[in-house]
Amino acid sequence: MKTLILYSTRDGQTKKIANYIAGIIHENVDVKSITDMYELANYDRIIIGASIRYGHFNKALYKTLEKHTALLNQKTTAFFGVNLTARKPEKSTPETNIYVRKFLQRITWKPTMSAVFAGALFYPRYNFFDRIMIQFIMRITGGETDPTKEIEYTDWQKVRSFSEAFLQLK
Repeated sequence: MKTLILYSTRDGQTKKIANYIAGIIHENVDVKSITDMYELANYDRIIIGASIRYGHFNKALYKTLEKHTALLNQKTTAFFGVNLTARKPEKSTPETNIYVRKFLQRITWKPTMSAVFAGALFYPRYNFFDRIMIQFIMRITGGETDPTKEIEYTDWQKVRSFSEAFLQLK
């Protein structure tokens, strides 16, 4: 079986997660940005991962889904969302994470399975505007606000479990 992992990332954490999943799947797997060239029909299984910034997924994700929903609904597929809200256990499932829940309700693609992973906070890498806005959001939500810190919240065991469960799908 040939697997494609598509990702949409802002700061690289979703790409890192996609590559980690590819390492677990190991054989016949390609990892590509959602903006790269690819032919979905050439793959038996497809995983799409996307990050949230300021409450929104990348518009390229929606364009891809509009174009390929029928094909995706015929294949074994998975979706994973990546956001800082998922750092909180009570907001770390597709049912309890507002962004992923609304996304899955809004789209007509019905992934075979879905998940939410916590992302990473990279204050020193952000431009001034993003740093200030993310600090503000983190202050409101009880998160880290030190602008010198980089924190990876991703639970790699959860990503591994998701990957292994995907491998069991037919």
